[in-house]
Amino acid sequence: MLSNLPLAKDELLQLQQSKQNTVITTDFQYAMPRFFIEDALMTGQNLSLPDTVVRHIQVLRLKEGDNLTLFNGQGGEYQACLTTLHKREALCEILRFDDITRESPVWLGLAQAISSGDRMEFTLQKGVEMGVSLFQPIAAERSVVKLSGDRAGKRVQRWQEIVQSACEQCGRNTLPQVLPILSLSEWLQQQVEADARLILSPLGTQKLADIASAPKRAWLMAGPEGGYSQREEAAALDAGWTPLKLGPRILRTETAALAAVAAVQAVWGDYCG
Repeated sequence: MLSNLPLAKDELLQLQQSKQNTVITTDFQYAMPRFFIEDALMTGQNLSLPDTVVRHIQVLRLKEGDNLTLFNGQGGEYQACLTTLHKREALCEILRFDDITRESPVWLGLAQAISSGDRMEFTLQKGVEMGVSLFQPIAAERSVVKLSGDRAGKRVQRWQEIVQSACEQCGRNTLPQVLPILSLSEWLQQQVEADARLILSPLGTQKLADIASAPKRAWLMAGPEGGYSQREEAAALDAGWTPLKLGPRILRTETAALAAVAAVQAVWGDYCG
């Protein structure tokens, strides 16, 4: 069993991160730690938890007999009980499966031009919380950060970890994917399936309310710092994307994307009723 010794400074940092995995469930009205498990899960299974989860359990100071919520990103969640806890090992028994979805009625993809600093990570994290279904990073002409080769692959992996952590925190049981980085021209050649394809543009005149019927699938495309170039925006319009304007003010890249996601959810999604 774990001791009750005070936490060191580095453990306090881990505790802050681990608390993000704890959500208040409306069904039980108490804090329930949630963890993503990449493997297949089934009721009655005795599961050895991965090292990353064991570390979070220790930082949260959970004990044998405590309840956990597990999910593998394929839909639904599993209620489990912590049966064994050692310094480097934790076992749990999966008690039941709850077929719970917290997805929006509108499927929403976000094609986000790569932004600098922590802006990209912030957009991904909050996008997950707000219901984005799929992320497509775009290497735009004005993107400050230039990624290629192994560096690009490692950054996408890091972004996927952020998405996973955000799902643990916000209660989503379906894990959005972060796709490999594409240039804008490569992305426009994809011909994505959607009822609405909207590019955020200061030159846009159309509003969400102008779109007659609510889409079941929609894509948003947001530019980097400085926006898309005239050539890029013209290519998007030629490919059938509709320019959308979010009010008269100029928005930062991370603000524009998340404001558009919130607007979509308010007009068509699960913010509206």
